[in-house]
Amino acid sequence: MAEQSNETEKTEQPTQKRLDEALKRGDVVKSQEVNTWFVIAGAALVLMAFSGSMSKDLTTTMRGLIANSYSISVDGPALPRLIQKIGNEMMAAVAIPFLVLMLAALGGNIVQHRLVWSFEALIPRLSKISPAAGLKRIFSKQALANLAKGLVKLVLISAVLTTLMWPERERLEALTHSDASLIVPLSLSLSLKLLGAVVAMLAVVAGADYLFQYRQWHERQKMTLRELKEEFKQSEGDPAIKGKMKQVRQVRMRRRMMAAVPKAAVVITNPTHYAIALEYERGMDAPVCVAKGVDALALKIREVAEKHSVPIVENPPLARALHATVEIDQQIPPEHYKAVAEVIGYVMRLRRMVSGRR
Repeated sequence: MAEQSNETEKTEQPTQKRLDEALKRGDVVKSQEVNTWFVIAGAALVLMAFSGSMSKDLTTTMRGLIANSYSISVDGPALPRLIQKIGNEMMAAVAIPFLVLMLAALGGNIVQHRLVWSFEALIPRLSKISPAAGLKRIFSKQALANLAKGLVKLVLISAVLTTLMWPERERLEALTHSDASLIVPLSLSLSLKLLGAVVAMLAVVAGADYLFQYRQWHERQKMTLRELKEEFKQSEGDPAIKGKMKQVRQVRMRRRMMAAVPKAAVVITNPTHYAIALEYERGMDAPVCVAKGVDALALKIREVAEKHSVPIVENPPLARALHATVEIDQQIPPEHYKAVAEVIGYVMRLRRMVSGRR
């Protein structure tokens, strides 16, 4: 039971495949507070950079409209043209600030994750209308975190507004008896001060919320031990099947080596722990390893070599060196040419002596 419980608990770190699948589903780290911060910061930037020109353009439009109201024709097609003209001038005045706000909203998403196009969230699911699932979402950890976050923001913003506006209460009261031209500059100054304080305060909230959302997202992506095993089977193959295939390959290679031993020019041994069978004929650039092995496989190579009258030479240092540096069907490394040439030369002289005696 304990082992089954461990396999169903999400205790394993997510794999790259798991993270890629989450990205395709549109399941990414997203903090709404980061988006809010970018929009408010963009609004503060718009207010600082474009409030003067925007208000000037709109004032000019409205002033001209009011000053010439008696001569403006609104009969027939003249009224739609007038509305269109006013709309165009207002859109021209707010176009750049509106574009800045759009870029700020887009930047709030880009800094958290790259752009993702996924329609999976639009697929209808019964869980979205299930009362049980709805209650679970209402009383979930995420919902409680959102409630706590909202209360913290309310308290902080109230404290900031009170701290900044309370010293200005007398100036605000005096505006009721002041000239109208003084209202706009003071309102702009206070708005910038408030926005700056709110942006600074929300930066802390956004940073904390992003860390919380990242932790929640990472916990969702964690895998159970069973899921990890299944993914490994899908990507790498079943370990049992891989082991069986490896065993079959080893058997085939052993058979091929045993079939090549009779063609070898010499077998160099350790004498029993290592065995290297080398093939060499006149015209070859270098001897080629056709079989090698240790312990039981080395003994089998010796037996086959003795059966087919292949010379066996004991040279422990050379046998160990060749076994470590040369693979099957590969030529021996140049650093062993001299030692192997001496062995093969000795074998050839021995053969000539045997042939002469006969």
